[in-house]
Amino acid sequence: MSVVVDGHPAPLLRLEGVQKTFGPTRALKDANLTIPTGGVVHVLIGENGSGKSTLLGVLSGQIRHDAGTVSLEGRPVRFGSPVAALRHGVAMVSQEIAVAPDLSVAENVLLGRGQVRRWAGISRSASRSKAQGVLERLDFDVDPDCPVRRLRPDQRQMVEIARALTAEARILILDEPTSSLTDDEVGSLFATVRRLKAQGVAIIFVSHRMQELFEIADDITVLRDGVTVAEGSAASFTPESLVSAMLGEDPPAGREGGSAASAGVGSDDPVALRVSGLVVPGSVEDFRLDLRRGEIVGLAGLVGAGRSEVLESIFGARGHAAGTFEIHGKPYVPHGPRRAIAHGIGFVPADRKADGLVLGMSVGANMTMVDTHDAPRLAPPARGRGAATVARVAASLRLNPQLAETGTARLSGGNQQKVAVAKWLVRRPGVLLLDEPTRGVDVMAKADIHQELRAIAAAGSALLVNSSEIDELLTLCHRVLVMFRGRVVADLAVPDTDDSEILKLAGGQPC
Repeated sequence: MSVVVDGHPAPLLRLEGVQKTFGPTRALKDANLTIPTGGVVHVLIGENGSGKSTLLGVLSGQIRHDAGTVSLEGRPVRFGSPVAALRHGVAMVSQEIAVAPDLSVAENVLLGRGQVRRWAGISRSASRSKAQGVLERLDFDVDPDCPVRRLRPDQRQMVEIARALTAEARILILDEPTSSLTDDEVGSLFATVRRLKAQGVAIIFVSHRMQELFEIADDITVLRDGVTVAEGSAASFTPESLVSAMLGEDPPAGREGGSAASAGVGSDDPVALRVSGLVVPGSVEDFRLDLRRGEIVGLAGLVGAGRSEVLESIFGARGHAAGTFEIHGKPYVPHGPRRAIAHGIGFVPADRKADGLVLGMSVGANMTMVDTHDAPRLAPPARGRGAATVARVAASLRLNPQLAETGTARLSGGNQQKVAVAKWLVRRPGVLLLDEPTRGVDVMAKADIHQELRAIAAAGSALLVNSSEIDELLTLCHRVLVMFRGRVVADLAVPDTDDSEILKLAGGQPC
């Protein structure tokens, strides 16, 4: 039974004056958040580095706060571990999906906490039945015996949500749940969120996509520099007021000033990258592209359309069965990232933690690692572009210069993404491949990244961008290649298309 305060039940969850310091860094200074009852979707928003990740860590038992109070139904709590948080009904699904791909759906749903035991050990039939019940609660129609590696990203996310529900979670934290999903998959996730809301679960939802926030939110809390600066019902905010609250000022003009198509690229501009007849078995069939200097081309399509496989093959990170390549008119054979870099090709991968960064190294070392990759090991530090270039790129992406010596693992996910992009901006390759380049970054950071990408294109680099956000492609690119089941089905000039046409083509419908 919850505590009664002034004749009213205490809020389901309340954080008051929460503080947390990591060495000289005050990640949380005065964080407050209130969820009055179950059955609501509470959005938490703030710039990268505002303290969101730390606050979620406190709530999920991964981080112990230094000061302030966390209360559940009026009773102060201090979680010593994620297990302790789960015992109190608080579960978190993080941005990086954590599943065991070789185990079945049922085994993943019950992993660590839900197996049904009998005198002779674990009852597989009873465990499967229990998992099936949780899946039905989510209206998630999937075979419990199916290996998780066969599932799409959104389906894997559903498995994680189902796992949280086996702990009878009353508060479910979803950290950037839509960052790697297509529009159709986002719609499916939102249907699940609304279903859980109707069942009385309170959901803390973190996202940087403004349109999504207003579609799903009941209430919003805004963090800035570790302090709660605004909170209230979603109806009391506008996109402009949210951005102003996040920045502490009016958003700067001209940061997202229309499509890159306004710059114009002519058919007589030299071809920087030519791909002919690329085949990746099971993923890509007869992919062709002429990417010109100064041009930004987008790749659109559903999950499994082959977009990422195209980028990985060009960079030499994935094998291919057929196809020829030219860089600035000269033959190029993809044979590993080192050769690609030597030919002036850069690549921002979709998974920044596994493929884009060395988390154990400092921010500064990550930003310069590509530019100095071919330097002798004992070469002096001045070998690269120099501190001035690194400082300029950091400033353009609003990365605090004091972070240079900070371990990259300590950054928020959004700031890690900035570093993953920044190391290539320092290098300024002739051809830059980008796979979900703004995944997990806030609205202003996205504008900063877009502006820098436009700048290097204007300086002569050619960019090939894969994004699940059609709005991003329409904002950033000159033209968009739409892929369906491994093939390019349309090559569209951005001024002559829109999101509805791209969505239809990506789903295999003729326009």
